[in-house]
Amino acid sequence: MFTTSIASTGLDGGAIFGIVFGVLAGIAVIVLAASMRIVKEKTACTVERLGKYNRTLNSGLRFIIPFIERISNKVSLKEQVADFPPQPVITKDNVTMHIDTVVYFCVTDPKLYTYGVENPRSALENLTATTLRNIVGDLELDDTLTSRDTVNSQLCIILDQATDPWGIKVNRVELKNILPPKDIQEAMEKQMRAERERREAILKAEGEKRSNILVAEGAKAAAILRAEAKKESLIAEAEGQATAIKMIIDAHPDEAYIKLQSFEALKALAMGQSTKIVVPTDIANISGMLTTASEIAKMPETPAGTIPKKK
Repeated sequence: MFTTSIASTGLDGGAIFGIVFGVLAGIAVIVLAASMRIVKEKTACTVERLGKYNRTLNSGLRFIIPFIERISNKVSLKEQVADFPPQPVITKDNVTMHIDTVVYFCVTDPKLYTYGVENPRSALENLTATTLRNIVGDLELDDTLTSRDTVNSQLCIILDQATDPWGIKVNRVELKNILPPKDIQEAMEKQMRAERERREAILKAEGEKRSNILVAEGAKAAAILRAEAKKESLIAEAEGQATAIKMIIDAHPDEAYIKLQSFEALKALAMGQSTKIVVPTDIANISGMLTTASEIAKMPETPAGTIPKKK
């Protein structure tokens, strides 16, 4: 009957063979195209054979058996960022605050990531929220606000251990925002304002203290300089008087000159600013003393322990 149908078509055997070969070739091309898979870099694909996990395809050109094997899941091996919304957390001193976290993780095992848990990102979010509540529940408000690094490190360690069965590696965790209640925020702002005012008052008092110390030190230095100047002036005046007396003695003045200089000195004293003038009762005594000093200067030097002879 098949031969009769072929004969009725008017085709010979070669043409029929060509048609069959073409059909088979087309089917082979379709099957080959269906079996080829190109896996991108940093991507892995899990393959199921008849509904059961068979293998994992890495990046490159890969083949599967059509109609028997299928790609069950495509997994990105890049580091991923999960920004979770704020979660209400109660501290040890019964303060409710909202904290949102950012988790950086990557997939290390595509098989576990595919079959370990349903919806891994949602599971990671819920695990992060519950773990955060446990950690912050043991801390007071001030410790929570000042111990972000401690909370981050503890949260990262706990999440990394808990997500190992899911094929997830948690690299780090960051507390993005910590939002205490509005009344707590206002109280904190008042406390900060009071602390700034206290520091301002301390700095102002220290500045005034330092200014007073500098003024006192300046007055002390000025008094010392004035006293030293007066001392040097008196020393210079005394040295000048001594030099003048020595010059007079060296000049061998006569008695008349000495009396004249005595009267000049009294005249200058009388024209001074003083209100009292003390005049010696015997001016001749003064001139006599100067004459005696002049005579002593004229005497020749004698050895020590000998008495000069009178002429």
